[in-house]
Amino acid sequence: MFTGIIETLGIIQDIQREGSNLHLSVSSSITPSLKIDQSLAHNGICLTVVAIKEEMYTVTAIQETIDKTTIGDWKIGDILNLERAMKLDARLDGHLVQGHVDQIGHCIAIKESEGSWYITFEYDPAWKNITIEKGSITVNGVSLTVVNSKQNEFSVAIIPYTYEHTNFKNFQIGSKINLEFDVIGKYVSRLYQFNR
Repeated sequence: MFTGIIETLGIIQDIQREGSNLHLSVSSSITPSLKIDQSLAHNGICLTVVAIKEEMYTVTAIQETIDKTTIGDWKIGDILNLERAMKLDARLDGHLVQGHVDQIGHCIAIKESEGSWYITFEYDPAWKNITIEKGSITVNGVSLTVVNSKQNEFSVAIIPYTYEHTNFKNFQIGSKINLEFDVIGKYVSRLYQFNR
């Protein structure tokens, strides 16, 4: 379980295929404090540390993860938002994030506004995921508040700190992003579908 508050950034140093699995080696400032079998969110995708060597660690993605996230498009040199699993005795500064990406979205608009940014994303409504005004959403692992919620589109307001300390500064129109919708909202939506 995660909070959506990004700890640091990582850089992909190597990508290797082994059968249907994808092994990613990442360098990061938190590498020395990591342990084998530890869960770590990479752009919102929960992956397990399988190896550590000096300043790099390796995680493995299975085909299911490759099919449902942006991980298959990642390249050496890409910058990732990183967060270690939350501690039960710590404050929950973001919202409850599982690290299970629901679907891929696309950036469709970026607007700077007096030092902050409004970024708009769209997603395929066929998956029946929803956002609500002022509700929570996770974009590339970052816990954010929804503004301008529509059927298959929403915006978020990004403060300068978040812009500088995540990979949001690399977003362009058309950029693919990982979306995890609010877990409580998903249960409510599912119950509504069953009880109609």
